[in-house]
Amino acid sequence: MSEHDIILIGAPVDSGKRRRGCLMGPDAFRVAGLAEALESLGHRVKDLGNLCPDPVDLPEDPHLFGLPETVGWTAALMRAGKEAAAQGFPVFLGGDHALSMGSVAGVAAHAAEAGRPLFLLWLDAHTDFHTPLTTASGNLHGVSVAYLAGREGFEAFPAMPAPLPMRQVCMIGIRSVDPGEREALRETEVHLYDMRHIDEHGIRAPLAEFLTRVEAANGMLHVSLDVDFLDPAIAPAVGTTVPGGATLREAHLVMEMLCDSGLVTSLDLVELNPFLDERGRTAGVMVDLAASLFGRRIFDRPTRSHA
Repeated sequence: MSEHDIILIGAPVDSGKRRRGCLMGPDAFRVAGLAEALESLGHRVKDLGNLCPDPVDLPEDPHLFGLPETVGWTAALMRAGKEAAAQGFPVFLGGDHALSMGSVAGVAAHAAEAGRPLFLLWLDAHTDFHTPLTTASGNLHGVSVAYLAGREGFEAFPAMPAPLPMRQVCMIGIRSVDPGEREALRETEVHLYDMRHIDEHGIRAPLAEFLTRVEAANGMLHVSLDVDFLDPAIAPAVGTTVPGGATLREAHLVMEMLCDSGLVTSLDLVELNPFLDERGRTAGVMVDLAASLFGRRIFDRPTRSHA
């Protein structure tokens, strides 16, 4: 990967679900040495600090947890994402996965102005394809992709500036899908690879196929990496653990392939809850994965101690 102007944007979003702790995520990434790791690879790194949600005059919804705050975060991140995408390579430090409504929307607005399609690689245990009308939990970190795709029920949110056609979305690592989400996804052209597919066919082939599509379309590619994409045995610091996730080697292969492609233009690192971590273990894994995306090779990887 060539040298980049990387813009770190802290987004301590903690309104997308009821279990608190993700607001500490951005600073945990900083303490784990994210900026230093990227600078050591020859990139220029600028840290904008942590954003705050826009003030929103919106009543609380008894069914949807944290609606006004999440709407405020979406507006703030949309604006920051669009500005940063025009200046360099934005990396959004979360925060729960509700932040992707704003980060991806902002990048999508920039891509539309540039006349290029935006593709989304969703690395997650969950599809997050509920809407405010279908979610049983009321947790808004489970509606992000539905918002980005322009589904109904988001009248309280800023209008999605350039809704993503689902044929431009690839989900890898899925292993927890509600029935309503499954039915809705069947009506789309999403590229979805659950962990059974990965177990049977490997992780390389589906990603390579998707990257070929991105390249053929001269697309920009946003990667949204959720901690729970990984197996909780190696990344325990997440409130939505689902056993059977990607191995560390599979995850690094994904990052190395993304690096080799040269197609990635923006990145989310989300759902890190340091309160649930073990001596910074998960934060370190996520920093290592980001470093792989930005050019670190296996023989350059430092040995980490968690003692």
